[in-house]
Order: sequence, then C-alpha cells, then structure tokens
Amino acid sequence: MSRHSVAIVTLGCSRNEVDSEELAGRLDADGFELVDDPASAETVLVNTCGFVEQAKKDSVDSLLAAADLKATGATKAVVAVGCMAERYGVELASELPEADAVLGFDDYAAIGERLRGILGGGAHVSHVPRDRRKLLPVTPIERQAAAYAAPDLPAGMSPASGPRAVRRRLDGGPMAPLKLASGCDRACTFCAIPMFRGSFLSRRPSDVLADARWLAGQGVRELFLVSENSTSYGKDLGDLRLLETLLPELAAVDGIERVRVSYLQPAEMRPTLVEAMLSTPGVVAYFDLSFQHASTPLLRRMKRFGGTSSFLELIQTVRDRVPSAGIRSNVIVGFPGETEDDVAELESFLTQARLDVVGVFGYSDEDGTEAASFDGKLDADEISERVERVSDLVEELVAQRAEDRVGETVSVLVESVGPDGVVEGRAAHQGPEVDGTTTVSGVRAAVGDLVTATVTGSDGADLVAVPLDVP
Repeated sequence: MSRHSVAIVTLGCSRNEVDSEELAGRLDADGFELVDDPASAETVLVNTCGFVEQAKKDSVDSLLAAADLKATGATKAVVAVGCMAERYGVELASELPEADAVLGFDDYAAIGERLRGILGGGAHVSHVPRDRRKLLPVTPIERQAAAYAAPDLPAGMSPASGPRAVRRRLDGGPMAPLKLASGCDRACTFCAIPMFRGSFLSRRPSDVLADARWLAGQGVRELFLVSENSTSYGKDLGDLRLLETLLPELAAVDGIERVRVSYLQPAEMRPTLVEAMLSTPGVVAYFDLSFQHASTPLLRRMKRFGGTSSFLELIQTVRDRVPSAGIRSNVIVGFPGETEDDVAELESFLTQARLDVVGVFGYSDEDGTEAASFDGKLDADEISERVERVSDLVEELVAQRAEDRVGETVSVLVESVGPDGVVEGRAAHQGPEVDGTTTVSGVRAAVGDLVTATVTGSDGADLVAVPLDVP
C-alpha cells in the first residue's frame, strides 16, 4: 500500500520554517511521504503567515495556487496551517472554500490523523480563534509547569515549544533556524502576534542543545536562533541571563561553526548579553535589533521604549568593541499620529546609525490591536510616500555601509557553488535571506565550507570578495 504524499509550502519567517520541519517530522514518523513538488503531492500543506497585510495576501495566493493543482495534478487536498490559519480559523475556512481545511496549532500534535481524515472525505470543523495569551499563567515563572503538564495541548505556543518534537529538515543547506522560545509578552500597540502565538515560553536549554546536536549531525554549520523575543529567553525559567550561559554551549557543539542570534529587543539589551555576543568564540557579532522607529513620542504610542540617543549609544557600544559587527533592523512608517518631525527624526537616526540592512514597512491596521482604534490615522497615499522616501534613504545608506567594508577580511559560509566555480554565501554580518550575500571567485570550496576572503566590491548590501586561503 502506497504512502500518502504531502508537500509543505512555507511562508513567513524562520520561526515558521522550524514549525514546518516539526510538522514534516511528525508526518514522516506517521507514514507520510514528504515530496518537494506540490504538483506531485496528494496533499499540499501551506504554512501561512499572518503578520501584516501583504503576508496574508501572499498566503491566500499560495493557497489558491495550490488549489489550482487539484485540476491539473495529483493534488487532492489543500490544507492551511500556520499563523494566519490560527489567527482566523473558521472565518478563513468560510471565506476561502478553495482550501479543504484550516487547521490551528492545537491540531499539530495529530497532524497525520487530521490529513487522513480530510483525504478520506471527512469534514474538518475549523477552530474559533481565541486569545492564546490566556492559556498560560500570567506569571512567567509559573508557565513551564503548566505547559509541560499537557505536552499534547500546545497552550499558547507554536508547536513543540514544550518537549522536543521530532524534526525533519526540508532544506539541506548549511544553516538552520533553531527555536529558542515561542510567544511574546510585549504589548506593542501595532502587533497582533501575542494574541495568536500566545505568551512567551522558553524552551529548556536541554531541548535547545539536543536540537543543536541533531542539526549538526545533519550537516548544519550555522545555527540561527529564532523566537519572537530572544532577549527574554530564560525569564520563565528563573534566569534572565540564561542566554549568556547557553551561547557558549551551543557554539561548542561538535560541527557547529557559527551561532547567530536574531529578534533582539533594544530596550532589553543588557550589558552581559552584549558582552556574550561579542566575546564568545563561534558566536557571530550580529545584532538584529527591533528599533521600529526613533522618535521617542511615537515609540511611546507604540508602547515601546528608547529613541535616537539610546539606540545610537547601543550601536556605538557594539562598534567600539567590534567595528565590523553586523547590525540590522526594521522600521515602521506611517504609524497613527506620526508627524513630519517624527519622520525627520527617523531619517536622522538612520543616517547616523549606518545599519547594514533596514526593512521599511508601512503601517496598516491589524485586527484586534490597540493601534487600530487610534486617532491620527494617515491616508494610504501619505503612508506610501513616506515608505518610498525612507526606503530611498535606506537604500543609499546600506550601499554606503557595504562600500565601507571594501578591504575588510570576512569569513564566508558557502551556501552554493556555481558551475563556473564562483561560490556564494554569507559573511558573519549577513543573516539569512534578507541581509545580502557575498560571492567569492577563484576558490575551490564546497557547500558548508568557511572561506576567508577580502572584500573587493559591493552592490547594495551584497559583497564581492577574493579568497585569502583555501579550505
């Protein structure tokens, strides 16, 4: 008897990539055949993103594209999972009949059973969305016992944030995301993530290290630590400085060459964490800092802290120690009440900060958020104009920062090798997918090698380099 085949399409962030690989592990263990091409799969599982309007549109488009395969290929069922599915549940199922089912996080533990039922013609009743922050105790230190008491009921967390779940890699590259925690306790007025991801819950260090060793055994050379807020790791385990202790242990895992931390909150960057990230061998000097804006009054409306002065001080602290450190961020423009002075403040900050990469997003109302009810809303044309204006500035500043690296010695993790022998990968200051790449010519190397090279040129955030030595 042939096995049911399933393809997993992943949208959104690196945290979703981990979720997809955990789903793949469950399905593989339950007898499903994982295939890469959705057109050849009996079931297409679309792991959706529900963060901002464009991400939701991309998720719907992917579901519709998968549904079209039912008329032309082997596909019999299209199933939505992930953040948008969890966030909208029965509403999404009603408005998107092209999807055969919409599953929430609580369905993940029995994902194989759910898919077999759908393939067998059974009707799946989608969940009614709820505020998942209410599923765990308010006090962080009480959450671990509550979560581990019911490991098959992912209370307020994405799948397998409790006891470690089996995982199957869907991408054989030398970098892999590794989840530190799930959920978020921050109350940013523009963000709906805590409502559908739940309260912050750290994974236990033993589980994180077990994942790291397993990934190393799969050929992974770089661990990309992900969560909704990595600076909060350990607070529900009784030790807010637990990340500082964990980083050296992760870097010491046999086979792991680089450890990269992502999703850092500037207001929570304590000196001990900065020191650990800059001084621990194997941990790259890379700071993914969620500034969001630079105007202090506007940040207060966002229920965030800091501003130009404190942000520049943090950046200077990092660069005084490691001038070549990578620093990236995201910013929101067009937030309700944003004035021309606020935009000018943001532009001044970005000009002084000289970040390696900046993502610029236009504000949009998100269902259930506090900011959706704020006065002072800007019209769509004004928001678009400000996005274009700040994006143009960022493009120029990022190019200048990359040009400053000409002559710098970099260590490049090789991720692909072209037919002409030119290798492409990422230097220590370049995070995966969104921070640019480095190409090195004149070197014999394989995927997963670390090549030491000298930067000779740049194109936007991308670098061109020549080798110093051959691995």
